Amino acid sequence: MQKLFLIDGHAMIYRAHYAFINRPLINSKGLNTSAITGFVRIIWDILKRYQPSHIGVCFDPQGDTFRHEFFPAYKANRDKQPEDITLAIPIVKEILAGFRIPVFEVPGYEADDIIGTLAKKAEAQGFEVYMVTPDKDYGQLVSKQIFMFKPGKQGEEEILGEAEILQKWEISRIDQVIDMLGLQGDAVDNIPGVKGIGPKAAVDLLQKYGSLEGVYEQIEQEKGSRKDKLVADRENAFLSKRLARIEIDAPIEFDQKALIIEPMNKPVLKKLFTELEFRSLAKSILDEPQAVGKQQSLFGDEPIAHPQLPVEKYTIAKKNIGNTPKNYQLCENPQQISKLVSLLSSSKEFCFDTETSALDPNETTLVGIAFSVEKDTGFYIPIPEDRDQALAILAPFKPLLESSQYLKIGQNIKYDLLVLKWYNVEVAAPYFDTMIAHYLLEPDQRHKLDHLSETLLGYHMVPIEELIGSGKNQGSMRDVKIEKAARYAAEDADITFQLKQLFEKELKEQNLLEVFNDIEMPLIPVLADMEFRGVRIDPEFLKTYSVELSAKIKEIEKSIYLTAGVHFNIDSPKQVGEVLFLRLKIPYRWRMTSTGQYSTNEEKLAELSTEHNIVAEILEYRKLQKLKNTYIDTLPYLVNKKTGRVHSSYNQARAATGRLSSEKPNLQNIPVRDEAGREIRKAFQPADKQHILLAADYSQIELRLIADMSGEPEMLDAFRKGLDIHRATAAKVYNVSIDDVSATQRRNAKTVNFSIIYGAGATNLSQQLKINRNEAKVLIDNYFERYAGLKKYMDDILTFARENNYVLTKMGRKRWLRDINSGNGMMRSNAERMAINTPIQGTAADMIKMAMIHIQDEFRKHNLKSHMIMQVHDELVFDVFQPELETVRAIVTEKMKNAIPGLQVPILVDTGTGDNWLQAH
Repeated sequence: MQKLFLIDGHAMIYRAHYAFINRPLINSKGLNTSAITGFVRIIWDILKRYQPSHIGVCFDPQGDTFRHEFFPAYKANRDKQPEDITLAIPIVKEILAGFRIPVFEVPGYEADDIIGTLAKKAEAQGFEVYMVTPDKDYGQLVSKQIFMFKPGKQGEEEILGEAEILQKWEISRIDQVIDMLGLQGDAVDNIPGVKGIGPKAAVDLLQKYGSLEGVYEQIEQEKGSRKDKLVADRENAFLSKRLARIEIDAPIEFDQKALIIEPMNKPVLKKLFTELEFRSLAKSILDEPQAVGKQQSLFGDEPIAHPQLPVEKYTIAKKNIGNTPKNYQLCENPQQISKLVSLLSSSKEFCFDTETSALDPNETTLVGIAFSVEKDTGFYIPIPEDRDQALAILAPFKPLLESSQYLKIGQNIKYDLLVLKWYNVEVAAPYFDTMIAHYLLEPDQRHKLDHLSETLLGYHMVPIEELIGSGKNQGSMRDVKIEKAARYAAEDADITFQLKQLFEKELKEQNLLEVFNDIEMPLIPVLADMEFRGVRIDPEFLKTYSVELSAKIKEIEKSIYLTAGVHFNIDSPKQVGEVLFLRLKIPYRWRMTSTGQYSTNEEKLAELSTEHNIVAEILEYRKLQKLKNTYIDTLPYLVNKKTGRVHSSYNQARAATGRLSSEKPNLQNIPVRDEAGREIRKAFQPADKQHILLAADYSQIELRLIADMSGEPEMLDAFRKGLDIHRATAAKVYNVSIDDVSATQRRNAKTVNFSIIYGAGATNLSQQLKINRNEAKVLIDNYFERYAGLKKYMDDILTFARENNYVLTKMGRKRWLRDINSGNGMMRSNAERMAINTPIQGTAADMIKMAMIHIQDEFRKHNLKSHMIMQVHDELVFDVFQPELETVRAIVTEKMKNAIPGLQVPILVDTGTGDNWLQAH
């Protein structure tokens, strides 16, 4: 049997677009390619994995459809189509033409109707049809030969036949799908249904009466409010059924020849993919050999004959190591090394790159080191595993690397600094890190070397997978032939050197050189030292605490089972929902999930926790399980066997605001407000009994910075007088004296203060304070009336952002906001929140970075034995040699307070000491 795949073009483009909504894919031209990328992946996955015999894509037409003629409000509640999708659709159609996949569009009829018509006509001609869509309404079309195909992650597609549709909708006949929609409506399409009749009631009615018509024929059998609802909305019920019915007789013919799979037009796709900068997609699609003379069907039926076409090999970028002249040299003997050292010595700057046996710089060994001093050149020195031999080979390079006379260029150079520290080489500043340079230029985009090379230089680098493989079979650079390793490593150094020349110019043009040279580059050795030193962890404490938590979790489990009256899997959201809302009859206030389950996420359960003890216990159970699994039982495995310490890795080029983050472990995520979470900090301890931990934390830094940056006089006055800012705010907003502010008023004012920083509106604030939206709006209005300078500052920021498409921190860090003028309300609002928050949060990030740099300089100037070991949010933690405690405290406090000179507001730094992080904090 031949297989036809019909794809709902608009639905799948929307799905692809919103899959990347939090981190959109934007190419170097500024085009958001999320929708295009996602859609092409879906098409290619279907073609490659399912190999249909026939395929077509259907689109909604421009303008109204026949449904608007009898219901003008149809889909009226939908937001305007996002501009990025409007731009994507014609490009998608061009790509489909390159695939030689036909596109169908009929004026007045939606894609649903075109697919419905083609599906039924294809079925009549013996086809098996797969409707590719996330839209549940298509269930009404399913039959023995027509299926719904809901794409998911690879291997997780959902194929729904008659049995699955009947089970999903809890109905006995397929035609009851539209009866269900007639009764319950569909908010997505603004189909009203019967007000007050939800899925459960609709199922019950259809089980009793068989159809919508049957319901109203026997309406007198219904009693009470349900009958009243049905009678009141009879007209809407039948209107909704009519709106929900997919047309299967649209004016379109089924021409199976037009739908047959044809070999793709590779030159067309190559051109499009190059313009769109689709490197990985181009490689997977255009490098794939086409079936010669046959096309395999979905389930292995007879192949379908096609004309034989030559297979065209596609190169992602025009240039690569095979077609570009390169002068890459392998340096193995003393004469070659001496010559290279002389060349480096005569250069003002050089690029270097280490090749290692593993990714963790604190657990790896050096395999080789590459250098470049000009475009298209590179030198590679292999390093043996034997440490003494390795040190001997590195010896001639050590003076060069440790000299401040030369600019050292690298991509993620902190990694190379750390690797070389283990070989007694302290790479001296100045540095130029191309990863961080690009991060400053485009903080929301990708910064990997191969991506930058292809996007900005048009050069396709040798993939690491060609050398060491990937996945379970991945090898080590130590096993790669030296000649291959030399080409790979020299290319890395060469490309990095070329990117430096490009980025230096762009940083200057965008006025970012100061942030780069004064903040980001000097921070690199500070972070490298912190990571190298690490933090001592007490595994025995964690082991004991794990046992304690396990006992608590068991107690909570018993209590939950006792209340529920049944044993169930507390880790299963589905079973939790069934116990709470079916067995215990706790009222459910929200929509069901897309899979028809009760939603039991933390936000929803928190609303019920004060009313039902079992809900509070489930939340406590989840919290303790997460603590145990994520931190307590995991931290001991992160301890380095050589040092007995945890060496967290700090990410300098990840958060678009400029904030640092860390991983292995993620220090920022270790809980601080919760008692059980705070206990974890006891495991973080000083080096030995001669040392003590000192924690220094900025007090309300973001509020102080927004007061400074806005110049709001009332807020500045409160900070200068040393008043409790939240109490002072409450007094202003509630129009009471500062002494008469209640605890609730202060708590509300605190929430408003911090919400304003993050650009929260009335809806968000009402949810946080558990008050209605009007009350929240009054609170915000009063706030801005009292703090008019703050309101003006925020308005000015938004105006600047709309005019320039970016915002700046106080130090000049830039963040692009490409959606600030978007026609899509959600995307625009998100960009507006970023516009308000980024200058404040980014300035706080710059401030603590500058403090870290200045503190490290002072420690070195005074030859202190104390060390900075952690940075977490607005806090710095130090492992202090006890005789130096007061000296360190004075340096840290002074440098943190004055990191940014000339502020209008006093900066407060709270310090504490202890034998563990919890005591110090």
